[in-house]
Amino acid sequence: MTTTLSRPDTARPDLPRPTFRQRLQVWDVKASPYLYISPFFIVFAIVGLFPLLFTFYVSVHDWHLLKGQGEFVGLQNFRDVLGDRFFWNSMVNTFSIFLLSAIPQLAVALFLAAVLDQQLRARTFWRMSILLPYVVTPVAVALIFTNMFGEEYGLINNLLGNLGIDPILWKTETLPSHFAIATMVNWRWTGYNALILLAAMQSVPRDIYESAALDGAGPFRRFFSITLPSIRPTMIFVVITSTIGGLQIFSEPRLFDAVTAGGSQRQFQTTVLYLWEMAFQRQNFGEASAVAWLLFLIIVLVGLVNFMISKSIATADTKPRRVRSKR
Repeated sequence: MTTTLSRPDTARPDLPRPTFRQRLQVWDVKASPYLYISPFFIVFAIVGLFPLLFTFYVSVHDWHLLKGQGEFVGLQNFRDVLGDRFFWNSMVNTFSIFLLSAIPQLAVALFLAAVLDQQLRARTFWRMSILLPYVVTPVAVALIFTNMFGEEYGLINNLLGNLGIDPILWKTETLPSHFAIATMVNWRWTGYNALILLAAMQSVPRDIYESAALDGAGPFRRFFSITLPSIRPTMIFVVITSTIGGLQIFSEPRLFDAVTAGGSQRQFQTTVLYLWEMAFQRQNFGEASAVAWLLFLIIVLVGLVNFMISKSIATADTKPRRVRSKR
């Protein structure tokens, strides 16, 4: 007994051909999702991808601010930048200010978010008030803190003088200048990160806290055993965004001393400030573009390290632990 395989109905010659409206509907189902998401990729290609690629194109040429494009030099601009001691000085300053700002900032933001997550009176007022420093422009913040950290007539040195403590050279010495700039960064961004963490804490189901409280878990145990594991993805997001912003810091050190670009001895010149000096004072766009690409690669590398560390911590917490019985 033999069986014959019939062709699909779509291949049968006796069926009518699809109309233009039917073909248009099929095309709409297949192509419309890509059309809906295309604005993001178009905008990203214009304001993100193209400047990144064009910066790399400039970095491999001898490009002057006024003369324009010169000859192709390959990786010579990268070698010149890596051989410049001022570049490495800016990298040390950048990571120093980043560590002095990011770690306390995340710790205080986490604490504020935990406090605002409680049943407080006028919760909306307190939640909005911590966002006020973020609303203030960086120029105003820099002017206020520059006067506070003034070496001769600053508010902080006057208070220290009343206590019998010698004035601190906030703009002359390296570590005090890093601490002053990190204070400006923390004051502006702590409330912003606190609201992001608070939004994550608000999404944690309340019945979990109630069950833990009935089992005898205290506030600290509930925070470390329930809250922190539940908001871990948001914590990773905050850490990565803080890393990107901290390594690209420019406004605060630039306005901290408006006369010099990073101090008289470059004691608080960050990498972006060094890039600005290379481009608009030395007028060397080729090496400035090389600095931009090196900073981009460093940020990507640090972001990957943060992601891998956070992922390893999350994996370690989810692994079952063996419980040894005592005999």
